[in-house]
Amino acid sequence: MSLSPPMFLKEREESNSKFVELQQSQTTSIAAEDPLQNLRLASQEVLQKAQQSGRSKCLKCGGSRMFYCYTCYVPVENVPIEQMPLVKLPLKIDIIKHPNETDGKSTAVHAKLLAPDFVNIYTYPCIPEYEEKDHEVALVFPGPKSISIKDISFHLQKRIQNNVRSKNDDSDKPSIKRKKIEEQDLNDSKCKVTTLKKIIFIDSTWNQTNKIFTDERLQGLLQVELKTRKTCFWRHQKGKPDTFLSTIEAIYYFLVDYHTDILKEKYKGQYDNLLFFYSFMYQLIKSAKCSGDKKTRKLTY
Repeated sequence: MSLSPPMFLKEREESNSKFVELQQSQTTSIAAEDPLQNLRLASQEVLQKAQQSGRSKCLKCGGSRMFYCYTCYVPVENVPIEQMPLVKLPLKIDIIKHPNETDGKSTAVHAKLLAPDFVNIYTYPCIPEYEEKDHEVALVFPGPKSISIKDISFHLQKRIQNNVRSKNDDSDKPSIKRKKIEEQDLNDSKCKVTTLKKIIFIDSTWNQTNKIFTDERLQGLLQVELKTRKTCFWRHQKGKPDTFLSTIEAIYYFLVDYHTDILKEKYKGQYDNLLFFYSFMYQLIKSAKCSGDKKTRKLTY
């Protein structure tokens, strides 16, 4: 007995619905396994060739390295600089590296390689003075005093106004005249567009961060906390939650949120190439783990 058209259509719809659900489930599963799959990256062919040919010489120090020299912050001989992407950032970045942080295991160098005009790396305790610029600089660090990225402009504006009041309180001018000057300065400060010009990151294991964070040169700065995200770093710190990000992940996610929450622009992958090296190494190590290829994993260290 043949099926009537309505029954046939109903079964077909149910079948299609199950197929769509299966596809969505598979897509979600793949995304969970590969969180970096949707990045808009430049061609990584140059890294594939370099990985196949093995370590190469740093043209500055002569050291044998894979992909780049983590001491000189330059690509090695078999990774031509013109084949690497160059990323333009909306603000400057200072990275303060703990002296005990192993250079070859740090991802901070990725930011310096890919956005050299916007990124500086300092080894603690040799860090800049930020006191005079505390109204345009912020430190990414979690804690009870930390604010969200979307509130940065508001808090920087408050700092400018507090600085104006503090300056006028110290003035020797008569109180009435001082009050008028303060009102004028406050009005001027409100007219100015408050812009974050520099963001600071600490490059260290979480157990070592306290020494840098408690430094008096950083204590007065606005603290910013990132939204919770899971790391896919292959050197995940034992005993720490998977929300503890690597340095390059923290930089990338900060910029993505800054772009949408502060610049109020749609994110279209402008900073994805900051993960140019990171995503390639992630895929390389992931494949090596699946195949049990210890040699490949060692090459990336």
